[in-house]
Amino acid sequence: MPSDRDRSGPPGPMSSQADGVTGDLVRLMPRDLVFVMRFMGESQHRLHFQDFIRAELAAGGVTTETHPMIHLFIENHAILLRDFVFSGVSLSRQFRVDEIERLTGDTTSMIRVDIWDQLKSHIETAEKQFQSQASTLPKLLSAFEKPPGPLGSKK
Repeated sequence: MPSDRDRSGPPGPMSSQADGVTGDLVRLMPRDLVFVMRFMGESQHRLHFQDFIRAELAAGGVTTETHPMIHLFIENHAILLRDFVFSGVSLSRQFRVDEIERLTGDTTSMIRVDIWDQLKSHIETAEKQFQSQASTLPKLLSAFEKPPGPLGSKK
C-alpha cells in the first residue's frame, strides 16, 4: 500500500491543512497549553547584571584596560542572565487553559476561539514567509550537499 512518502512531487502547502493542524492544537490545548507570566516594561531594565559581571571579571584580571572590547561581552551576558532569571520565574508559574477560563469567567470558550484564530493566522504567515525565501534556499543549503567523490578514500 503506498504511503504519503511514495507520492510523486512535493507535498502541498501546509496552509491547505492549517484548519486541521490548528484544530489538532486546539484539541490538545487542555493538556499542552500553559499560560506563563512575563516580566515586561521597566522590569526588563531593573534587573541587570553588568556590575556583577564586571566585578567578577575584574577579580580574574579582566578589565576594560586589559580587554578594551569587553563591554560587548558584559552586555551580552548580562542579557542572558536576566533572561535566565525571568524565564525561570515565569516557567514556575503556569496556568492551564481551563484555569484561565475559570479565572476570567470565560464560560463561552472565547479564549480558545481567539487562540484558534491566532494559530491559524500565524501558521499561514510562517508558511508565506518561508515561501518568500524559498528561492534563496538552494544557495544557502549548498554547504550541506554531499561532497563529490568518495569520502575518506585513501590512495
